[in-house]
Amino acid sequence: MTYLHQFIYGIYPYIALAIFLLGSLVRFEREQYTWKSDSSQMLHAGNLRLGNILFHIGVLGLFFGHLVGLLTPVFVWDSLGISHGFKQMIAMVAGGVFGSLCLVGLLILMHRRLSDPRIAAVTRTGDKVLLVWIFITLVLGLSTIVESASHRDGHMMVLLMTWAQHIVTFRGDAAEFIVTAPWLFKAHLFMGLSLFVLFPFTRLVHVWSGFAAVGYLGRAWQLVRSR
Repeated sequence: MTYLHQFIYGIYPYIALAIFLLGSLVRFEREQYTWKSDSSQMLHAGNLRLGNILFHIGVLGLFFGHLVGLLTPVFVWDSLGISHGFKQMIAMVAGGVFGSLCLVGLLILMHRRLSDPRIAAVTRTGDKVLLVWIFITLVLGLSTIVESASHRDGHMMVLLMTWAQHIVTFRGDAAEFIVTAPWLFKAHLFMGLSLFVLFPFTRLVHVWSGFAAVGYLGRAWQLVRSR
């Protein structure tokens, strides 16, 4: 195992998460007027609704799929009688469905943003970098499905789960478990981790507001009467 591998997959995750959390806090404290999604709906609606729906359904499915799939201890799946190969098949199918929805939605949003002159004029460099970064991350993630299809015993899935669980439990041997992982998996992990680095400096911060808005579901009805 090289030092670079140890740094990227054993140390960099903590750097990324620290920037993600502290950066978000600093931005909220110092630049609240920039804390927004920068919607361009008023400039041109176009295919915004379709692209938005597909993208967000895909993103939410991928996020919670990765969360449950990687962080659920292996013994839980074993106790439920779910084999590693079958769990990998579930991950491949679910990842393929939600990843494809997310990719189609992203392509619609990218085309709309870059092809419309009014929207392109207000699109910052950071927006373009973010879109391209998410696109590459998605393509790499979908490509890993093809790689996974060549070894369906679930061994690689277990190694990735062990890596993730050792990272979140602050064990220093996490990087050792994915030394032999194919480069597609490693590239996807690096791109995904780097999204946490980009998060505080882009429009992605509005995701925090989305989670906070869940509390509105429990609020009392607001009655608005005409004069």
